[in-house]
Amino acid sequence: MDYITLDYSNAAPFFGNFEMGFLQDIINSIHTKLLKDSDDEKGSAGWVQLPEQYNNKEYEKIKLEAASVRENSDVLLVIGIGGSYLGTRAGIELLNHSFQNCLTQETRLAPQVFYVGTNLSSTYISDLIDLIKDKDFSINVVSKSGSSLETAIGFRIFKKLLIEKYGEEEAKSRIYLTTDNQKGTLNAAAMEEGYKTFGIPENIGGRFSVLTSVGLFPMAVSGICIDQVLEGANTAKMELDVRDIYRNPAYQYAAVRNILYNKGKTIEILASFEPKFHYFSEWWKQLFAESEGKDGLGIFPTAAMYSTDLHSIGQYIQEGRRDLFETIIQIEKSEKELAMETEVKNHDGLNYLSGKTISFINEKALQGTMEAHMKGDVPNLVIKVPEICPFSFGYLVYFFQFSCAISSHILGVNPFNQPGVEAYKKSMYSLLGQPQKLSESIVNPKAITY
Repeated sequence: MDYITLDYSNAAPFFGNFEMGFLQDIINSIHTKLLKDSDDEKGSAGWVQLPEQYNNKEYEKIKLEAASVRENSDVLLVIGIGGSYLGTRAGIELLNHSFQNCLTQETRLAPQVFYVGTNLSSTYISDLIDLIKDKDFSINVVSKSGSSLETAIGFRIFKKLLIEKYGEEEAKSRIYLTTDNQKGTLNAAAMEEGYKTFGIPENIGGRFSVLTSVGLFPMAVSGICIDQVLEGANTAKMELDVRDIYRNPAYQYAAVRNILYNKGKTIEILASFEPKFHYFSEWWKQLFAESEGKDGLGIFPTAAMYSTDLHSIGQYIQEGRRDLFETIIQIEKSEKELAMETEVKNHDGLNYLSGKTISFINEKALQGTMEAHMKGDVPNLVIKVPEICPFSFGYLVYFFQFSCAISSHILGVNPFNQPGVEAYKKSMYSLLGQPQKLSESIVNPKAITY
C-alpha cells in the first residue's frame, strides 16, 4: 500500500480514463531510462537511487558536524539561493515549530536557522547582521559551482563578520562549504583555507539535491531526524517502482498534469491548508518551473495557502480565466489540536461549532473549496499525506522529483538543465562591469549552475 494517495476524481470529468492508458508505455520507457541514467556519474539522475545508496562516510560526517554546530552555535546561517536553499528551508519550516526561531534556546534545543544569499537587498543583509552579530554563529555556504553572485556576496560579508568576531582560525572552524567534490570556486577556497566541506554528487542538480548534504546538514542542525527523512524517501522509491499507471500515484500525477495541459489547463496551483507548507511550495515551484519551462512549453507552477488566499485570489480561481487546475496537499492527521468551546453569550454565533476541533473545521473548508472550484470548472487533484513528519517530508520530496522528471519527459523537454536562468546573469554581469573573460567562464548558457 502506498504511503500517500493521489485522488484525481475531481479532475477525471475533464478527460477520458483511456487517455491515462495511452501514456502507460511512454511512462514505462521514461522510468526505465531514469533508472539507467542514474548509474551515469556524469549525468543528472543520481537522485533516483540516492536514498538507498547514500555515501555512509559522508552521512556520518553530516551528523557529527551537525552535533558540533548544535553545541557551539546559537545560529546557523545558510548561504545559498534556489536549489541550494529552498528544499532546506522547506524541511526546516515544515518539520519544526511554526515559530521555531522565536522560541528560547532552552525550548528550541537547537540553533536558530537564518538565510542569506537569497537576494541582493542591502537592507535585508544589514538587518541580519544586526540580529546575529552578538550571537555565536556558524555558516553553511551552499553552491555547487560557487559562481552564484548572491551566494558569493553573502559569503564574503559574513566570513568577514566571523573573522572579526573569532579571529582567522576559529572562523575557519565555523565555516562549512557544501559544493562540488572536485571543482568550482568553493572547492578551491576550501582546499586553500582548510574549510570543512560536504560534497554534492556530480550527477545531482540543485533542485534535485534536497536529500544530499545540501538539505540534510542544516536540517540535522535544526534538530530534524534525517534518518527518518531518508527512510521516507527510500520508501517512496520502492513504492513508486510499480509499473502500472493505475496503481502508481507518481505516474498518475505526471499523466494527469500533461493531459490537462493539452486541454488548455496551463497553470497549476499547489495549495495547502497548512501554513507550514509555504516553503515546501516554494521548492515545488522551482522544481517544476526550472524543469519544464523551456522551448515555449510547460505548465506555469504557482502556489496558494488556504484558507488565507481564498480571501485574496479566491475570486479569480472561482471565476477568472479557465486555464488553471489545483493540486492540494491534504494532511490527514493534525500535529496538534484545539477544540471550540461554548460561550454563554454567543455574540459571534459560533456555538454551533462547540465541541468541534479546528482541524475538523479546516477539513470542511478544504472540502467546500474543492466542491466550489470544481463547480467553477477548476479540476483539482488531492495528495493525501497521513501526517507531517520527517518520513513524510522525505517521501514527498522523492514523489515530486520523480513525478517531475516523468512529466518533463512526457512534455518533451530536458528536466535537468535551466539555460534560461543564465540569461539574467549574463546581462547583470555585463551591467556590473565584470571582466569579459571571467564573465564568460561563469555565465555559460550551456552550463548548469546552482
